[in-house]
Amino acid sequence: MIYEFRTARPEDTEAIDALDGSFTTRTIFHVAVTEDGFALQEIPVDPPIHKVFPTEDTDDGDSPAAEEDPHSRTFVAVGADGCLAGFAAVSYAPWNRRLTIEDIEVAPAHRGQGVGRALVGLTAEFARERGASHIWLEVTNINAPAIHAYRRMGFSFCGLDTALYDGTPSSGEQALYMSMSCL
Repeated sequence: MIYEFRTARPEDTEAIDALDGSFTTRTIFHVAVTEDGFALQEIPVDPPIHKVFPTEDTDDGDSPAAEEDPHSRTFVAVGADGCLAGFAAVSYAPWNRRLTIEDIEVAPAHRGQGVGRALVGLTAEFARERGASHIWLEVTNINAPAIHAYRRMGFSFCGLDTALYDGTPSSGEQALYMSMSCL
């Protein structure tokens, strides 16, 4: 399928908010915290886990296509049929030269077709334009499909937070941080 990749427009907001970012996995990454750091081990789960992310409250006026901030951008992939195939919302922090992927989602029907890789490519281009030295993202340890995709794109594990999701619907999961150089 042919996709158009571009910066989000105000008319994309509704489709971005409605995109199905759920996933199903037969494996998760178990995180063992040690005195010297942490170790990851991919383990099977039976039955498979199907995760649907809770909808976020977006009544603060910060829509993906809101008035343009020079340090933030939302990129979209639109299929030939005009439907949203995916998006990546990113922000740049000049103080540490880090571009963070705040959210990236690809619709289930478009996964495995290079949409995520192309969105990360646009993210990397934006990062280089801003002078970023690396791209950073956070992913739950149970999202093995995304973790594998990020690793294939060149991201490496660089940290974790075992308490980030406490008190949320994702309680019990751990946040893994991954980074990739963009120099």
